[in-house]
Amino acid sequence: MERLSINAEKREEHGKGTARSLRREGMVPAVLYREGRAQSIKLSGKELAKLINTISGEQVIVDLHFADGEKKLALLKDYQLDPIKGELLHTDFFEVSLTESVRVTVHVVTVGEPIGVKRDAGILQHALREVEIECLPDKIPGKIEIDISKLELGQSIHVSDLKFEEGIKVLTDAGDVIVTVVAPVEEAAPAAEAAALAAEPEVVKKGKKEEGAAEKKEK
Repeated sequence: MERLSINAEKREEHGKGTARSLRREGMVPAVLYREGRAQSIKLSGKELAKLINTISGEQVIVDLHFADGEKKLALLKDYQLDPIKGELLHTDFFEVSLTESVRVTVHVVTVGEPIGVKRDAGILQHALREVEIECLPDKIPGKIEIDISKLELGQSIHVSDLKFEEGIKVLTDAGDVIVTVVAPVEEAAPAAEAAALAAEPEVVKKGKKEEGAAEKKEK
């Protein structure tokens, strides 16, 4: 598993006002979690943005280097962006040990275009985009890549079809579908239904006219 490094500083100050001040200084407030404990830290906004862009959604071990010489291993757990400006607001890290197993979710990435889509105009449906696993941190795959180019109409790839190296335990249900190719939706039936509905008012009107004419004859 790839490892990246970033400088970090411990902080004692908390609160929204403090967070805003840190961001004005080019820093991003963060929290480092470990077995129910939480350590408040701060990191350079530029370095953190570069780290996140490098990771691109993959699982990567991060070496957090502190000013006092201490170093901690962590996984990037989550981060928040300003919805308008796109600036980093906050980041969460999860401290790990290379000798202790962890539970993480890993992104599933598909490669290729299914035969059922290219040849038969089928529709590719993604049912699962992440798989939960348990293993030692250095065995965590950055992503799970699956080749879907041979999938035909009606065929699927399940969690049980995934291959992992020894030491990785899959926690997601083996029967869960990851991707499937379904037949295109038929439009003929809805169109015929719509035509039938459109014709109904005319039948009603005609019935009313005939009923009125019958009443006149009776009179």
